[in-house]
Amino acid sequence: MKVVTPTRGLAGLLIALALAALTLLSAGAPRAGAVTSVSTIAAALRESPVYVDPAASGQLSRADANALEKQIKDADKPLFIAVLPEGYPKQDLFTDLRAATGVTGLYAIRLGDEFSARADSAVMSNAAVRNLVTSVSDEPNARIQLDDFTDRALVNMGGSAPNSWGSTGGDGGVSAAGLITAGAVLVAGSAGAYTLVRRNRRRHENEQRAALERLRVVVDEDITAFGEELDRLDFHPAEAGADDAMRADYERALDAYDKAKTYMAQARRPEDVRAVTEAVEDGRFSLTQLAARREHRPMPERRPPCFFDPRHGPSVADATWTPPGGASREVPVCAADRTRLADGRDPVIREVDTDYGRRPYWDAGPAYGPWAGGYFGGGLLPGLLVGTLLGSMMATPSYATDYGSGYGDFGGGGYEGGDVSGADFDAGDFGGFGGGGDFGGGGGDFGGGF
Repeated sequence: MKVVTPTRGLAGLLIALALAALTLLSAGAPRAGAVTSVSTIAAALRESPVYVDPAASGQLSRADANALEKQIKDADKPLFIAVLPEGYPKQDLFTDLRAATGVTGLYAIRLGDEFSARADSAVMSNAAVRNLVTSVSDEPNARIQLDDFTDRALVNMGGSAPNSWGSTGGDGGVSAAGLITAGAVLVAGSAGAYTLVRRNRRRHENEQRAALERLRVVVDEDITAFGEELDRLDFHPAEAGADDAMRADYERALDAYDKAKTYMAQARRPEDVRAVTEAVEDGRFSLTQLAARREHRPMPERRPPCFFDPRHGPSVADATWTPPGGASREVPVCAADRTRLADGRDPVIREVDTDYGRRPYWDAGPAYGPWAGGYFGGGLLPGLLVGTLLGSMMATPSYATDYGSGYGDFGGGGYEGGDVSGADFDAGDFGGFGGGGDFGGGGGDFGGGF
């Protein structure tokens, strides 16, 4: 009997897609006793953040997996969790899974009683991954261990969830609908991947615009306060006693004021604000010099502004300050705050609006990093911000991806968390299951064994 295969028209396309899906189903569904392929696990993770292998279903119930799934999706973070049976091949597991999934993120695997994780550096630093894995490594119960790891990871990682994740639910394995979807993605090819990347980029741009608008309020307050200082000084270049040095100070202050307004009007991202606060800080020091010349006082030393609120002006000394629940550190302070600290009183701290009410700027979110960097410079910030929310954010590579500079003024770039990068990732991020080939530890490079 001759078989006629349609090759044209809608009917032919539908049959071709159905055949492709059936091929995927037959290839992806593991036979009894067979080891689930990495490709099958990756296909499941592209559809949902949690995969529980059928042979490891006793480690994590469907209800517990669903709860983890919902938590990760609600947090909108690219965290991928796989629960695999004891004896699953470890060699190159993280590297192969990351390449097969093709999405930038943090990957955690529970393999029998062992646990480890790896991440793209745009999402979390190797040191942070190692610390998180170590913090849960002694927990024998899979549910508790994965719950604790997820809770801690979600508040420390960068990036956004991939758009390929659907609604919460499923059975933790590979569904027929998921494999048919995978077949459709294969048909769409690179055009579909490009659409996902563009969608993630647009979402990231929207987040940056929202951060800039919140930051704009604080920067406008700084510029306004600087303008009021110019007015209070009441200097006139032609006044009696004015000399060329005074006029030069005044001119620099006016130029800085104009630059700050221009830079802020042109700002499109939070990192653009650094140039604004650099200009304000420079102009404020010029006013301090002018005031000293007019009053025939010694010229002031060039110092950073007051840590507690840069609007207080240049600092006059360093003082020991211990934030609530934190470690003591030396911070630059203005004369008024130095007196308050010496008297055992609280300094006057710059607070800003957040979703949780008024907070000190160092606990208000990552957008304030460039704002603080313009005032204090990258070299001074680590000691000032250690132990604060902003300090913790700025010390990670994911901060550089979002806001352009961290403690070392490093730049971002490459794929962000949740982007479809395919096999384009740094294998140095995805090492074996621990430094020496063991399954503990986490972090390290993405190459080698588990």
